[in-house]
Amino acid sequence: MLAILKKEINTFFASPIGYLVIGVFLLLNGLFLWMFKGEFNILNNGIASLSAFFLLAPWILIFLVPAVTMRSFSDEKKQGTLELLVTKPISHFQIVLGKYLGAFALIVLALIPTLLYVYTVSQLGNPEGNLDMGSTIGSYFGLLFLIAAYTAIGVFASTLSDNQIVAFIIAVFICFFMYFGFEGLSNYNIFGDLVYMENLGMSAHYNSMSRGVLDTRDLVYFISIALAFLLFTKLRIQK
Repeated sequence: MLAILKKEINTFFASPIGYLVIGVFLLLNGLFLWMFKGEFNILNNGIASLSAFFLLAPWILIFLVPAVTMRSFSDEKKQGTLELLVTKPISHFQIVLGKYLGAFALIVLALIPTLLYVYTVSQLGNPEGNLDMGSTIGSYFGLLFLIAAYTAIGVFASTLSDNQIVAFIIAVFICFFMYFGFEGLSNYNIFGDLVYMENLGMSAHYNSMSRGVLDTRDLVYFISIALAFLLFTKLRIQK
């Protein structure tokens, strides 16, 4: 498994993919948070808060994570190396886990430089340091668990087609539906009271963690989603 993990990370940084992912994530966040005028601009809000970043990041990650994971298994299938990979003396789940952890590590690396935002906003506060660290830490934990779930979905989507673009589109759709779809359905009463459906989506659990409260129900939810899609991935490559 470690060999696959190292291979994945080396592959990302041996090509422009790794640098592009980190660069695009930081560029988009930087433009929306500091340059573009609008509701996400921290300087225009006049409040020492990173809530705009934690509101924006999940939507950027919906596209960024599938861009990283789309080649995980689709590229192996296209090149005909998947059969060779599954005959290695390691279990199918270890293969899946190696691919998964490689993609997850790259996205986390893209997240680390955003810690500079914490220092910057803290210094902009009046008085200095006037930043709600509880909700900030909780939001970062929420992002980590959200990335874990997105990555598992993306890796699973890459097993559904040998075309990376198709895998990307499928992953974006599933991530979008899992994050916002249930919340959107809960606003309609076509089939009766569907308010409870909001709790089936990632958005409700992510927002709960963003308040600085690490509820075990939220942690179990994200871990369950990640494990479920990793299991689906394992079943796919077994076929």
